[in-house]
Amino acid sequence: MARKDRKQIFQFQNRSLISMNNPKSPIAEQYRTIRTNIEFSNVEGNLSSMLVTSSGPSEGKSTTSANLAVVFAQQGKKVLLIDADLRKPTAHFTFKLDNHTGLTNVLTKQMDLQDTVKPSGQDNLHLLTSGPIPPNPSELLASRNMRALLDEARKLYDLIVFDTPPVLAVTDAQVLANQVEGVVLVVSSGKTEIERAQKAKEQLHNANAKLLGVVLNNKKQEDSHYYYYYGGKKS
Repeated sequence: MARKDRKQIFQFQNRSLISMNNPKSPIAEQYRTIRTNIEFSNVEGNLSSMLVTSSGPSEGKSTTSANLAVVFAQQGKKVLLIDADLRKPTAHFTFKLDNHTGLTNVLTKQMDLQDTVKPSGQDNLHLLTSGPIPPNPSELLASRNMRALLDEARKLYDLIVFDTPPVLAVTDAQVLANQVEGVVLVVSSGKTEIERAQKAKEQLHNANAKLLGVVLNNKKQEDSHYYYYYGGKKS
């Protein structure tokens, strides 16, 4: 791999995990604000699992799910982040881990959950990568083995965070939506069309999902010298 490419990947990983790599940054503070708002939206205090999705690709759901998992772990909760995007998994890249085994191995009973999760580098946070990409993601996520995995994970962790494919692309997020206590929908400022966001919300509603809230990603903050998401200081 070219030196320039390695540098770009390193920079991407640092930006993606800013809550872990630069926890005092304004952007990390925004993720803690999202954490607080999620807790306010769950006044009954029974949130043990949630999924993060978007209407379409490249809107920031994977970055959001990773950083939310980090800030909940930094709060002292024992957290498991599951990469349930079995079509285009990225969590192993974000946390610089291998993906030889993962969720699909547990769902097919090739491995146990506790033998498959990996330390993330952040205290209190474990990661279950996707594992080998299967030919039938929706069927695996809808299987009894998925429900059994979730039951076992709830006994081991305070919070389980799922990163799922976009709602409008495939049915995977809807399959999982009614198995978790809450859903966070990510939209990208200037990219996500209103109609698509509304359609995504409608499909989650039809799946009996509890929508905890919507995260507006890539929004440039006009009243400060920072961009909400990736950017740095203005010149």
